[in-house]
Amino acid sequence: MDEETRSRRLWREQDKHEGDRQRLFTAVSEAFPANRVLYVGSFVDIAPSFVFDDVTYVDIDRRASRFFDNASTVDAIIREHRAGEAHWRFIRADYRGKLDLEPGSFDLVLSLYTGPASDTCGQFVRPGGHFLANSSHGEVALLALDERFALEAVVTSRTGSYGVKLTELEDYLIPKRPPHPSRAEILSQGRGIAYTRSPFAYVFRRIGRSAERPHLLQPATGRCVVKR
Repeated sequence: MDEETRSRRLWREQDKHEGDRQRLFTAVSEAFPANRVLYVGSFVDIAPSFVFDDVTYVDIDRRASRFFDNASTVDAIIREHRAGEAHWRFIRADYRGKLDLEPGSFDLVLSLYTGPASDTCGQFVRPGGHFLANSSHGEVALLALDERFALEAVVTSRTGSYGVKLTELEDYLIPKRPPHPSRAEILSQGRGIAYTRSPFAYVFRRIGRSAERPHLLQPATGRCVVKR
């Protein structure tokens, strides 16, 4: 099997619910515009590049590394789903370790069905930027306790479409069995918390002084495939 066929097959498996992730990221981008995006634990989900102009992907999986190594096919798939230029970078690394990225250098960080990433990757969100996460592995529960972040919205899902809700947020993050677990308890359990309301995902805003990079960051001007 040639590399293009292999890569396209892997993408089709990732996109088995065709267009689902593109619809998710489109809904998020309409509510929270972003230029520079960091996607930790991305595997081969390149749907963010269908929506955002500059995306950095991070994953340790060898299959993901091989997929992104085939840059011409990645570029072709992205062009098939958007108009205009898109910039991307892949870093083969464990997001729980040290990443060679500048703190505050992203408008949006994505963590979906990933182990807890906010401890190590929350620093990369600029003040006023956002962190999109779902409740898998306790990520949302940790963000709820993180003084650097505040809940800004929830993402709802219904019959394949997504919406972003900005109101009545006080109804969310309420444990079915109070009190809310501590950070140590969340990490030791390694799973999400059962809340009374369960949207698809949550959007947290990075708290910081407005003078610190209050505007969208400029996208990069090239593609770089990085292995570590």
